[in-house]
Amino acid sequence: MEICRNLNELDRFIKKNEISNIESVRKIVEDVKVRGDEAVKYYTQLFDKINISQIKVDSSAIQKAYQQIDSSNIELIKQATKRIELFARKQMQCFQNFSYEDDVAELGQKIVPLDSVGCYVPGGRYPLFSTVLMTVIPAKVAGVQNIVICTPKIHPLTLIAADIAGATSIYQVGGAQAISAMAYGTESLPKVCKIVGPGNQYVSFAKKLVYGEVGIDFIAGPSEILIIADETGNASYIAADLLAQAEHDPNAVPILLTTSETIAKKVLIELKEQLSSLETWEVAKEALQNGIVFLLDTLEEAVSISNKIAPEHLEIQLADPSKIVPLLTNYGSLFVGSNSAEVFGDYCAGTNHVLPTNGAARYSGGLSVKDFLKILTYQQIKSPIDQNFVQIASELANLEGLDAHRKAALIRQISR
Repeated sequence: MEICRNLNELDRFIKKNEISNIESVRKIVEDVKVRGDEAVKYYTQLFDKINISQIKVDSSAIQKAYQQIDSSNIELIKQATKRIELFARKQMQCFQNFSYEDDVAELGQKIVPLDSVGCYVPGGRYPLFSTVLMTVIPAKVAGVQNIVICTPKIHPLTLIAADIAGATSIYQVGGAQAISAMAYGTESLPKVCKIVGPGNQYVSFAKKLVYGEVGIDFIAGPSEILIIADETGNASYIAADLLAQAEHDPNAVPILLTTSETIAKKVLIELKEQLSSLETWEVAKEALQNGIVFLLDTLEEAVSISNKIAPEHLEIQLADPSKIVPLLTNYGSLFVGSNSAEVFGDYCAGTNHVLPTNGAARYSGGLSVKDFLKILTYQQIKSPIDQNFVQIASELANLEGLDAHRKAALIRQISR
């Protein structure tokens, strides 16, 4: 990372990541659609170097996983689960059935859970069992009955997290082939109504291809963090949080916006020192090359830039955060104050860590209970039907030139 004052550099952080080799992803999706399990096994061997005879993970593997993991670590997963579930239940309270009546009709809405969902859990570089909790728990709270997990490499922690969170079934399959299998169904893996969860660019493009056949949460890209700090920022904390995102992926994007040249320089020093002791330094070092430190004149500039980038994770370390928090409108999740490390949101704060990237926070929030619900509206028109009501509908239909619409309204008047 380097210090930059030229805001023209901003453009490269707003551009969308383009996927290469699109046709290969399309081929995988179509092949799984046609050949089912056979294609899933073929691509799992080809890309993950795993020869699987059975795609579905049986219950004995889950029981064995509990024997492989220390009970204290299992307790940590349970504690995180409680906090994530509590937040999801608070969200669920926002979605309620209601009905009301006026002189013309009774109207209302019903909140109904999806029948089934597929949760994609990355498992390439790290066993991201925390993503199991973040995808399965809100689905369970919403009332989804069939919750499927697909992950390329089965780790005992992943199996335990799935069991504690309440997943229905687990399948050892990843990549574009997993997305296609969940979208169209195979001999072993049932078709789901919606697919959620992060993944690499091939997973993301596969989700885009199957959208319409199934629902999806959003198209996610590499991890992002943007930190806004003034002279009161903690340079060591800032560097640690930038590195925490950088170690995810060589394509991760860490950004610091600051009005303090002193903080900017201290952070660069801290990054170098902390990087040297990281076990994941090779990945993090590469990702830091994607990042930048913008040195700005005002916090108003920082707000403007942040809202344009619409980062996945947004941290602010300021003497008075209240001045800009109301002005920040585009982000996946917000972390206010030096103690609010993004890592707490990743694991145990309670908010969801499956968040929009690539600027999608301009129009979408993070994964939530709402993603697993349908809001169904209904109406029952009273008898005798209000003639003014019929007239409104028929005349509006006439204005649009839809004669059958007009007559469908008027026939209720005539039939009296």
